[in-house]
Amino acid sequence: MENALDFSGKVVIVTGGGKGVGKGITETFLAAGADVLICGRSEPESLPQCNGRKALFFNCDVRDFEQIEACVDFAMQQYGRVDVLVNNAGGAPFAEAATASPRFSESIIRLNLIAPLNFSQVANRVMQQQPEGGSIINIASVSTIRPSPGTAAYGAAKAGLVNLGTSLAVEWAPKVRVNALVVGLTETEQAHLHYGDADGIAAVGATIPLGRMAVPADIGNACLFLASPLASYVSGTSFAVHGGGEKPAFLDAANAKS
Repeated sequence: MENALDFSGKVVIVTGGGKGVGKGITETFLAAGADVLICGRSEPESLPQCNGRKALFFNCDVRDFEQIEACVDFAMQQYGRVDVLVNNAGGAPFAEAATASPRFSESIIRLNLIAPLNFSQVANRVMQQQPEGGSIINIASVSTIRPSPGTAAYGAAKAGLVNLGTSLAVEWAPKVRVNALVVGLTETEQAHLHYGDADGIAAVGATIPLGRMAVPADIGNACLFLASPLASYVSGTSFAVHGGGEKPAFLDAANAKS
């Protein structure tokens, strides 16, 4: 399909699009010609840019429904349309489930599940009125398909996000496609906080079948595909971008002789 990955004239909103995985997603869509609006609670020191084109920033706490509405209204005022929403904002600090406070757990679920639902609902209102409809991509995690010790509420919220997409894809078809990316370990500017120095990052990468952690551009490329006409018949599914997953621990522990 000629020019299927050309997003010139298309408008993309990326929540949390100023750093980490979100920045990689933003830069990928900019490179493809899209106008990209990123949102977050604080503006990054430098806005993502590519080929002289720069993302636009809107101050928005995605946990606040009125601020979500204001963000989408701003996109409409600036561009007159919204073609793609990438619900990327999320995360969770380490906290043991036995001692995490109810307020903490509720805040994690609000950020990682309720906020994407609310943002999707507002974006859908616009997309349903557009002849071409739109595409919504929810950034989930391998925590949806494996245990998530230390971030139990986060893993549960991300699993809920994947299931949410299956329901929205049915309710909002055929105008709006909804999919999820199940993202694996990713090397960002904050990787050292989770994995240590360069040797630690390399050691973690060596446990992945493809021999390395993802980089943000890997996630951006998957988003570009899902939002493009190449994926016009893809909706209500989860798309794993995890380098082959994780080798089962028992394979290293077993001592049976073959």
